[in-house]
Amino acid sequence: MQRKFLTNLGLLLLLNLLIKPFWIFGIDLTVQRIVGVGDYGFYFVVLNFSFLFNIILDLGITNFNNRNIAQNNHLLNKHFSGILVLKLMLGLIYMLLVFLIALILRYNADQFRLLGWLALNQFLLSFILYLRSNISGFLMFKTDSLISVLDRTLMILFCGILLWGNVIDGKFRIEWFVYSQTLAYLITAAFAFLVVVRKARFRKLNWNWPFFVMIIKQSAPFALLVLLMTFYNRLDPVMMESLLPAGTGNEQAGIYASGFRLLDAANMIAYLFSVLLVPIFSRMLKKGHPIEHMLKLSFTLISTLAIIVGIGLFFYSFEVINLLYDAHIEASVRVFRLLILGFIPVSTTYIFGTLLTANGNLKQLNIIALTGLFTNLLLNFILIPRLLAEGSAIATLVTQFTMATLQVLIVLRVFKFRINYRYLLTISLFVIGVICFNMLSKLFPIDWSFLPASVNWLGNFSLMLIAAILLALLLRLWSFGSFMRILREDHS
Repeated sequence: MQRKFLTNLGLLLLLNLLIKPFWIFGIDLTVQRIVGVGDYGFYFVVLNFSFLFNIILDLGITNFNNRNIAQNNHLLNKHFSGILVLKLMLGLIYMLLVFLIALILRYNADQFRLLGWLALNQFLLSFILYLRSNISGFLMFKTDSLISVLDRTLMILFCGILLWGNVIDGKFRIEWFVYSQTLAYLITAAFAFLVVVRKARFRKLNWNWPFFVMIIKQSAPFALLVLLMTFYNRLDPVMMESLLPAGTGNEQAGIYASGFRLLDAANMIAYLFSVLLVPIFSRMLKKGHPIEHMLKLSFTLISTLAIIVGIGLFFYSFEVINLLYDAHIEASVRVFRLLILGFIPVSTTYIFGTLLTANGNLKQLNIIALTGLFTNLLLNFILIPRLLAEGSAIATLVTQFTMATLQVLIVLRVFKFRINYRYLLTISLFVIGVICFNMLSKLFPIDWSFLPASVNWLGNFSLMLIAAILLALLLRLWSFGSFMRILREDHS
């Protein structure tokens, strides 16, 4: 399984690193610049509002299905038709609920129009994730990897034509950004559906009320977990709009989005680990295979990467924001340097939380998520009126570290792992080393005059990256020899 994990992780990372950085920094960032902080903040608030009720679309079915299909492949033929009908029903309920709540909140006509398209996008995205849970449940990681970048590839194509193809008159509008997403999701969903239909030998839709009830009951703990995690991850901009004066809320949400977008980009890497690990952990646990080595391997890979990226971008936060944006630089820097440190605990939760999910420890995960939600809400209520978007970033960072710490402690307790103090010392030395490398790279600038002035800091940043990677090799956190031995062996 370690061999399968490393080879498919490599493919998944390669495809996503080829496609998603261009989407984030080429398309999404360009759209932010063109439409402005106010309009993008308006979009970001409505987008996060649509996320709050995302659980209605799924009720934990995707997470339950991923674990279930990985352990029992034969259930796909039995469950697919019924779950398909259930997903359509949940989509209708979601649409009605979202518009009802928006009506209660007195959304205006512009907000309602945008919400309609974003709600449709949420349904399509949820449907794609469910279809992918079947594909990854069969350990068809290559196919899943291709589907994981198909939507972004299409969005790049559609938005690129609108932005630079000279096919529109006037200024680019945020609505066109949303329409491009809708079309890309539709095509991706159709392709993924065809893949799963062939595997499931699907013939017709099946209305089976007792089956719906059974699936909902079994996936309910997963649903609660997703609901709680969605709330503490997506409430921040919605609360900013509610707690701050009109106009200020959208502006601060836009500033928060500037920093959050980069954290979201980094989190995509950690998310890729969980995509692979849920079915792998599930199958290993069912077969009674020891999982400690897989846990250590995956955590070491993602934690060292997260430490380098999180600490490095913290020190170079001004340079990064100044390169990417041309307004609200100082405020965005204060938000970004806090949010990017959150990449370290978030990466931890993608490993330890995934193991707990695969093992069925939903009660413990829900308690942790509820703790995170209350922590986030309390801190946001206190800090947003005083510190605006920066206050929300502080609340997010504290919540993320709280969640990661609790999940690690629960894993140690559930699996009765012994604390490896030597390993902890090695990780601590690595953190200290990366901090020192960043401080030295800032204190002793080197003349990189051959680089454009706006990016001459990249020379020092690159030297820091090289030093950090060498330190990871020296401390044997990364070992090419070990990786090659794993790749030559088949533990599956």
